[in-house]
Amino acid sequence: MKSTQGLEPRPIPQEAFDWYDEYAHGLIDRRTFMARLASLASLGLSMSVLTSALLPNYAQAEQVSFNDPAIKATYENFISPQGHAECQGYLASPTNVDGKTHAVLVIHENRGLNPYIKDVARRLAKAGFVAFAPDALHPLGGYPGNDDEGKSMQASMDKAKLENDFIAAAKFLKDHESTTSKLGAVGFCYGGYIVNMLAASIPDQLDAAAPFYGSPPAEELRANVKGPLMLHFAGLDTRINDTWPEYEKVLKANGADYVAHIYQGVNHGFHNDSTGRYAEEQAELAWSRTLGFFEKHLR
Repeated sequence: MKSTQGLEPRPIPQEAFDWYDEYAHGLIDRRTFMARLASLASLGLSMSVLTSALLPNYAQAEQVSFNDPAIKATYENFISPQGHAECQGYLASPTNVDGKTHAVLVIHENRGLNPYIKDVARRLAKAGFVAFAPDALHPLGGYPGNDDEGKSMQASMDKAKLENDFIAAAKFLKDHESTTSKLGAVGFCYGGYIVNMLAASIPDQLDAAAPFYGSPPAEELRANVKGPLMLHFAGLDTRINDTWPEYEKVLKANGADYVAHIYQGVNHGFHNDSTGRYAEEQAELAWSRTLGFFEKHLR
């Protein structure tokens, strides 16, 4: 028997990450995704290795415990008159701040308020902001505990109502008794799109927008965007990156205050530390830039 001691694990090929991106965004179904992964068996990669690398493991995503004494986390309801009426979100606040402090809306991906997004809210609270992460799935009972079901639930919902729910969440947070009048927003994937949509829909109410690998707002709204924006893109994410040149032309024509960062050699979702797409160095850099951006424009 040959010893495997000292052998490096086989790298996951890029096409597997591309397939996961297609699957996560509803372009292929689970059966097709799994069949494509199975085709990589000839490379010596087992299904267990592939799925453990690609599918989320939220036990890995907790950087700030909900028991951390520096924060307080609760659920709060808000009303969305043009959306789904009664909605709910996760509010994380710093415990060591006297009086009001500045607020950041945290917007999840296309599968509801999963543990990774809650942890992002707690990270912001640890940094001294009041963070509010709405759960788009609350009208259907809330995030179901797994991303597959959450993705199907969110895809079944009315897009316009969902967008109005996030607009209502922004107003709720801006008017909250614990926050000042300054409001920021950060979002990932679908949440990145929602941040861009908010920058176009409520430009006078949003003081700092930080979309991570998000698509642009609707064309008819883009002329409203004035920033400040800090946009983060993954170098290997051609699906989203192909939308950027046209959007940037509009931002330039608007005279918008923006900066864009492209992180080479990483995949869509590189900030999400629950999957194999996570790129620690680039994620930490993007996050430190985002915190600095919020410090500059909200404090």
